[in-house]
Amino acid sequence: MSRAAWLMAALLILSSGPADAADADDLLLALKRARTLAIRGQAEVTVNFPPGSEPTRRAGQLPHVPFRPALLERNFTVSRSGPETLAGRATTRYDLSPHNAGASRWSLWIDTVWNLPLAYEERLADGSLARRAAFVKVGALPAKVSRPVTSVPAGLRAALLRALPGLRLPAGFVPVDVRRQGKRWTVTLSDGVNVLALVAAPRGVQAAPGVASRKAGTRAVWLVGALPQNALRDALAGVREADPEGLGTFVTVPDSNP
Repeated sequence: MSRAAWLMAALLILSSGPADAADADDLLLALKRARTLAIRGQAEVTVNFPPGSEPTRRAGQLPHVPFRPALLERNFTVSRSGPETLAGRATTRYDLSPHNAGASRWSLWIDTVWNLPLAYEERLADGSLARRAAFVKVGALPAKVSRPVTSVPAGLRAALLRALPGLRLPAGFVPVDVRRQGKRWTVTLSDGVNVLALVAAPRGVQAAPGVASRKAGTRAVWLVGALPQNALRDALAGVREADPEGLGTFVTVPDSNP
């Protein structure tokens, strides 16, 4: 091979980008489409985390997962496989591997004709199934929906760290929403797929799998979600006081028609 040909080949390799870039782009297109269209039919939904008395139920659609494209691209490696058949339809499977080894990993099955999610599952860091939702029957056509993605409020992260000095956000997670109910403040943390609930309230809760709690001055703070217990505790270990009033300008009014 001539030097010119070798240089051209090297440039083509360098310009092609990471192997998973095209896979991520295709998945994000499907998730964007799912903001305005959704498959209807009969789905089987299993939730093992948090545990409940009846983990499996039937539903007419997949429960909504608030995917955030920019965070997903930053915090996950996406790879595709397939084809696979679900509910009699051809799908492509996308596996999402988190950069934070303690976070849940996800798989999504995208209908190859409609380019919409037909199933998904979440597995904890130890490989156990946290939840799965999959259609067993589908309707003739997707239905229109409205599921906009809200932007991350500018300044929220800095305000949260001022409100809870000593807080160590788990790797990849950022605050995306604040809700207030009386004296209880709830901040949603997201890595693009997984979510954690960070709560400041007058009283704490009992520690349990997926829940860490500690006293912070006159309040208590808790962190709830599918991370290893030590990761939840470590995030709160340095918090000695909580003054969530400064988060008031970021409070989201609950949507009455989700």
